[in-house]
This record gives sequence, structure tokens and C-alpha cells, in this order.
Amino acid sequence: MTFEEKRVRLRALERSDLSACVKWIGDSEVREFLMFRYPMSMAEEERWFDNYLKSSTDRIFAIETKDGKYIGNVGLHRIDLYDRHAELGVFIGDKAFWSKGCGTEAIMLMLDFAFAELNLHKVYLHHQAHNARARKCYEKCGFVEEGILKDHIFRNGKYIDAPVMGIINPRERKK
Repeated sequence: MTFEEKRVRLRALERSDLSACVKWIGDSEVREFLMFRYPMSMAEEERWFDNYLKSSTDRIFAIETKDGKYIGNVGLHRIDLYDRHAELGVFIGDKAFWSKGCGTEAIMLMLDFAFAELNLHKVYLHHQAHNARARKCYEKCGFVEEGILKDHIFRNGKYIDAPVMGIINPRERKK
């Protein structure tokens, strides 16, 4: 399995990456479509990282450019090896790399890891309905809408639907 594409590569997330994450999550434009509601302190991020290191159900990678610039994270959450599925999470924190295909490449690498290495059957996600950029990326990676969680997210004084999307391991698709 390769952890490298044309624009990006994946590597282990390191404690030294946390300061960039805190900076990115402090930017309301970056945070708009993420689960984070508020900026995080370095202490909170370090506590999250320590818990992540103990987790057996999450696998998160740093996304970096070919020249080694750290630009975001991609990961599998709630990995269930019995039912063979996991939830995908991704964000490009460095806005200079938005809409450049880096997220798409990172997701494709993560799907290769999920299906080839972990032997998962399905990867799923949900996103905010008005996040057209994310939806386009997910569809390009092969995700299809499976349903909608109505009024699932409360942001800026209103409820937002959260489409659920999934992709089945291409080697296992029913014919």
C-alpha cells in the first residue's frame, strides 16, 4: 500500500503537528464545517492527542504536500473490525490548499488503507448539507448518498441536515 499520491502523502500524526491544528481550528472559516464549535487551547488539543494515542478504534494521518508541508488530517473513526466499517473524517486546515484536489487525494489514500489493509467492507461519513465543496469531493471519491439526518446539526441559530454518504469496498460490490 502506498501512502503517496501526485500532490500529497500521508504520515503519522505527531505531537509537533498540534500547534498548527490549534491555529487552524482557531479560524472560524476553517471550523465552519468541522465538528469543532469553538477554538481549542493547546492543552485541549494535547489531551485529545493523548486519548487518540490510546484509541484502538481511530486511525488518523497527517496530510502533507510532496515538499513536506503539513496541511491537514484524514482519518478513520469508530473502526469496527467485526462489522467491517468505519467513519471517515478529513479536513484541510491550510486554506492555501483548498479546492486543489489535496483532500480528494488524501481520501483516496485513506480508502485504499481502509479496504486493502484493514479489509473493511464500508466507509461512511456525514456532512453539512450546504457544504457543496465537500460533497463534490466525496462524490469524486465514489461516495453515494445513503440518507439524510434531518435537522442533525445546530449552527448559527438554525438546524442543518446532514447527508450520510458511504462507499462499499470495490472488491466486494454485489454484481
